[in-house]
Amino acid sequence: MNRRPAPTPPPGADGPAPEGEEDTLPPLGGQYGGALRRRLDALHELVGLSRTRVEAEALAEAGRVLDEAAARQRLSSRHTVIAIAGPSGSGKSTLFNALAGVPVSETGLRRPTTSAPIALSWSEGAAGLLDRLAVPGRLRRRPLAGGAADTELQPLVLVDLPDHDSAVTAHRDQVDRVLALVDAVIWVVDPEKYADAALHERYLRPLAGHAEVTFVVLNQIDRLGTEATDLVLDDLRRLLDEDGVALGEHGEPGATVLALSALTGEGVGELRDVLARFVQERTAAERRLAADIDAAAARLRPTYVAEGRAGLGERAREDFADRLAVAVGAQAAGEAAERVWRRGAIRACGTPWLRLYRWYERLRAHGNSADQAAEPPLEAELTARQRVEQAVRIVADEASHGLPAPWAQAVREAAARGADGLPEALDELTATLGDPAARPPRPAWWPAAVLVQAMMTLLQIFGALWLMGQIVGVVEPGLLPPVLVMVAGIVGGPLVEWACEGAVKGPARRYGQEAERRLREAAAACGRARVLDPIAAELMRYREVREQYAAVAGPGVAARVVGGGRPAAGRLGATRAGARSR
Repeated sequence: MNRRPAPTPPPGADGPAPEGEEDTLPPLGGQYGGALRRRLDALHELVGLSRTRVEAEALAEAGRVLDEAAARQRLSSRHTVIAIAGPSGSGKSTLFNALAGVPVSETGLRRPTTSAPIALSWSEGAAGLLDRLAVPGRLRRRPLAGGAADTELQPLVLVDLPDHDSAVTAHRDQVDRVLALVDAVIWVVDPEKYADAALHERYLRPLAGHAEVTFVVLNQIDRLGTEATDLVLDDLRRLLDEDGVALGEHGEPGATVLALSALTGEGVGELRDVLARFVQERTAAERRLAADIDAAAARLRPTYVAEGRAGLGERAREDFADRLAVAVGAQAAGEAAERVWRRGAIRACGTPWLRLYRWYERLRAHGNSADQAAEPPLEAELTARQRVEQAVRIVADEASHGLPAPWAQAVREAAARGADGLPEALDELTATLGDPAARPPRPAWWPAAVLVQAMMTLLQIFGALWLMGQIVGVVEPGLLPPVLVMVAGIVGGPLVEWACEGAVKGPARRYGQEAERRLREAAAACGRARVLDPIAAELMRYREVREQYAAVAGPGVAARVVGGGRPAAGRLGATRAGARSR
């Protein structure tokens, strides 16, 4: 391509912009919009809601993405920053110079040749971006001007990086740092190192989710024939496919794979055309950011995605209430209230002689058990406490089942806080309600039954006195009438007692059931306020962050997996989003 020569500006200085550029290019900075803006907002909300539940280390990548998004938004939106990276000897600097049209980056046989990032910008306004990359002014260059290709490349900022496999650790650190900040990357490989395991495992495989902002260039094809070049390209595509990198073929989004010779210029023009179209779209920064969000979402997936439907069903709530009812002895209290009600009715309606006998039996039984009255309450209290703790533990396990570890732990901690003091609260509740067996009600028919029983007793006394009067001669003799009167009293008393015993069964049962219900409901309300409501609050918080995570992850995130390889500082990401299904 013929170029119109132009004076080279001094190192570190930005040359004059082409005429009319300031009128045609958008202003510095920009606003993220559409789906990307919603995902960023959701990620920000997700991090805020999770700080007290999730460890800071797990949220570090998401926080970095938010920081980098904010930093990139403040800088030029009309420029696209593309890094040229690759192994030693691949010809990165030669390609860099070929695109610049002037020797900018040092080339040679000495390794490593490039020791610091060198920037090449086709227009002004990229100083902030280069400051962010920490490229010093003495390493900032401008290309030769001329031709339509230069006009189309005005938004491009090209950065030549040191070798990623350099023996100097500082060089590898610079590569990782810059790769985390640029909008796109051109990986330059040669016929000898295109299958290098370090390149694929440390970078290409973890960068699979960033395929749309990735270019893979097979350099030095002048050393190969046409057939050999095709074979190497096919094998390179196979390796990329195994890495999970989607290839942009047949109009599909993905990485661009090209073959060229930076030394002879073969294929360099095609790369310039591809880069020109790419930077003219001005979407690289947003694509890169979207891929970063995908990577952060994939790493956070175990923190927010449960195995099943999280929640506490109605059955679990009822079981918890049943266990608390057992702990406070609701059923036993109801049964005791029923027995006391029946016993009181029978006692009130029983014959005086039977009541006197029962009083004697109670007095004797009370004397024999007085010394053992103190021990059972302590055992009962310990048993009730254990039952309450077990009920809380079971409901906490059911509520946290299937939740991600941080949220399961939060649910269990909320339940444990509620369980602390719950036995004492239930004891106070029981004392407040009182013992239903201590004050059984008296139905309206009891006085009538007592009066009838008294009449039966009077008949017995009257018959006995009548009979005694006949014996002493005070009353005229006649054995049958007094005997009949006395037998009527003797038989009528037990009959009245038996009738009353049958009549009190239904009311006594209802009274016991009501006593059990009130104690059960009171215990359930106490357990709900202290345990179930805090658990429900944690589950609600989890559902909220789950919704935010779904907004961050976007559709189809379940099919995205984390790429393998050892983590590298400053890498672009770790997802295979956008990878072709194989």
